[in-house]
Amino acid sequence: MTSDLFSSLQISSAQISNLESLGYQKMTAIQAHGLPHILKGKDLIAQAKTGSGKTAAFGIGLLERINPRFFGVQALILCPTRELADQVGKEIRRLARSIPNLKLVLLCGGKPFGPQKGSLQHGAHIVVGTPGRIQDHLRKKTLNLAGLKTLVLDEADRMLDMGFFDVMTQIISHTPRNRQTLLFSATYPKTIKTLCRSIQRDPVTVSVEVEHKPGVIEQLFYEVKKHERHNALCALFEHYKLQTALVFCHTKKQCDAVARFLREHKIEALAIHGDLEQRDRDQVLIRFANNSCPVLVATDVAARGLDIKSLQAVINYELPRDPEIYVHRIGRTGRAGKTGLALSIFTESEQYRLNGIEQYQKKPCICDVYASLGRDPEFTLRPAMVTIQLDAGRKHKLRPGDLLGALTGEAGLAGSQIGKIDILDTCSYVAIEPGGLRQALNYLAAGKVKGRHVRARKIA
Repeated sequence: MTSDLFSSLQISSAQISNLESLGYQKMTAIQAHGLPHILKGKDLIAQAKTGSGKTAAFGIGLLERINPRFFGVQALILCPTRELADQVGKEIRRLARSIPNLKLVLLCGGKPFGPQKGSLQHGAHIVVGTPGRIQDHLRKKTLNLAGLKTLVLDEADRMLDMGFFDVMTQIISHTPRNRQTLLFSATYPKTIKTLCRSIQRDPVTVSVEVEHKPGVIEQLFYEVKKHERHNALCALFEHYKLQTALVFCHTKKQCDAVARFLREHKIEALAIHGDLEQRDRDQVLIRFANNSCPVLVATDVAARGLDIKSLQAVINYELPRDPEIYVHRIGRTGRAGKTGLALSIFTESEQYRLNGIEQYQKKPCICDVYASLGRDPEFTLRPAMVTIQLDAGRKHKLRPGDLLGALTGEAGLAGSQIGKIDILDTCSYVAIEPGGLRQALNYLAAGKVKGRHVRARKIA
């Protein structure tokens, strides 16, 4: 690739203008290395992490092949979680603004089946969804992939980790053999290689650097006795005065236990894993993203696709068995020009995992003992914001500006007291500084938003 400018690609002038309006100036590494092959129609294996620009890479490519006059599914994007599918869908819609009458449908579990069926009956060019729900639609013959041109497997390694191998292969059996298949994965285990061999034709392999630049993330490892793991976790918060952190655990049960332990020690934390109901899962992610909860305790699968702009630290409650997973975990801090902390707890029996990380990163790990951490019994970690849920959303034509206007207008709150606003289909969430909570709830109990009364409550 001789240029990293989008204008150097064989894409429409309308798309180039749209990319400029979106602030896309130069291509990221995965775009510069992958897009020329994608635009030539080649199958692709791309090893790239979240935040590398991979969605734009496959999005720009698949949009060039879409015929908007044909209302059949021409592109299918499979994602491991509903959260990632939502993010991908939003990004593809932004990239598709230059294409009139293009329709994208989101097919994910946790949502009613009927409206999805209705959307498909009226035709769709692009489908983004999770494997289970896509399989349901194929089984019920509400989704037809006979005209598919491009298949994208986004974060394929997570889908395999979640046990979707058979489901994915079954879905792929409903697609034409001459399709283009683009596979994106943060890691490249043997299962991915097996999958690629069975579904792709002479794929081009592209791998971009998955490690941060030296010095961006400070990595520290603390050896503990097995019974000291909980106390060491608290000590990390106290010693480093952490204000935001993502704590990784191996199991759902462990996530719940760790989050409960932190709360008992005056550190506000929420757990996220596969056993949560979708509504609860949405609320946990929203609260973490809008500063209403400073600590999230998660499994690797549950944390996949998290869009975290500023995260002070990643903590490994246990070291992962795969060093690639370790590198992927810690890559969630030290973003957007900021430095980050990666803190890991390990026992003597887990020394081999530490050795694997050293070999993978080609450098020694900086190790210390739990006793070296300075303790502060007065340390507490409370959220900077609280979250209000309202019973109106996108389907009620509600926009963020409507809520902001109501709260800073008649409700009398200062704009600085209001944080992130999330509008979902049937409800909305607003982050508010604790000092303005009562004032906001009092107004919403009696006042109106966009001419209608809405019920509101604080979620905890």
